[in-house]
Amino acid sequence: MYKNIFNQDEWKRAEHMAVRECVGYFLFTHQIMEVQGPDAATFLDYIYPNNIGNLAVGRDRYTVMLNEDGEIIDDVVVMRRAEDCFWVSTLYGTQADDWFYFKSENYDVDCSEITEDWHMFSVQGPKSKDVVESLTGGEVALKFFQHDEFKIADCDVLINRGGFTGEKWGYEVYCAADDADAVQDAIDAAVQAAGGREITEFQVFAWTLPTEAGFYYMRDLAHTNPFEVGLADKINWDKEFIGKAALLKIKESGPAREMVGFEVCDENENFHIPAKQYGGPGAPVFIDGEEEEVGRVSKLVYSYVRNVNNGYILAKKDALKIGDVIEICGTKCRITEKNWL
Repeated sequence: MYKNIFNQDEWKRAEHMAVRECVGYFLFTHQIMEVQGPDAATFLDYIYPNNIGNLAVGRDRYTVMLNEDGEIIDDVVVMRRAEDCFWVSTLYGTQADDWFYFKSENYDVDCSEITEDWHMFSVQGPKSKDVVESLTGGEVALKFFQHDEFKIADCDVLINRGGFTGEKWGYEVYCAADDADAVQDAIDAAVQAAGGREITEFQVFAWTLPTEAGFYYMRDLAHTNPFEVGLADKINWDKEFIGKAALLKIKESGPAREMVGFEVCDENENFHIPAKQYGGPGAPVFIDGEEEEVGRVSKLVYSYVRNVNNGYILAKKDALKIGDVIEICGTKCRITEKNWL
């Protein structure tokens, strides 16, 4: 990053702060895998370490997906659409399709990608509930990670309460691909009437908003395990799942690494700190006065709420403590919590 490109970009700032202070919407349809059949719940309980089989119809759950070595190879939201039918929202539908195919031999399930059939508009921010209810013409009484069917602009839609921004109020509106223009026109008008705007910058809805809330993008999780990134509490140890044996060994010995937050101390300084999200391994991190590398920069973006460049470091366990001041590529940085809201 050179010259604080996020800090100086007033377009990004306006879009980001619309979500934090009012309401914003964006089209970001994740790839959707549909898994159905008599063994659908049992199969997904084997694929994912979190509880899936006990989901009620109309509820969702976040979980990672592991390989046999206990490494995270995807993170998804699983939605139970019916007793024997689930949607899996992922950014890696092709890989998930292959993984499901090779792991489903002993299960009576049918797995298919249905992404092309659906569009998803995310409506996020303090006024999002008012906006969504103005669109449906009635109360949308959904708990977090709950979905139900409604109508917007005379089109059938599925509304899920959730999102990737860290906002208390946020909704995902799924509609048939053929209805997308009509639904977007209605959402756009309602958001503008509420004083909000469309979010057009990928770096805002995929990077700055989620990172500010301490969320991960899959690139942040690649080649890590749940203990290293603080997701071990989402594991059901009482069932069998792919990667369990490897994770039990890590649980016994303890993780070798951990993900920590950091921010650049001088927001006005021109600096260059390569992060993994831009490609490559990320800048090496050293403790002052020592030659041994203790970590790599996984992500570096910007918190518009705090007005500071912020991100994550994947570091050796306990090598970096909150409050530590270090230099990365010649720039002073401070170790922080992974949340800037």
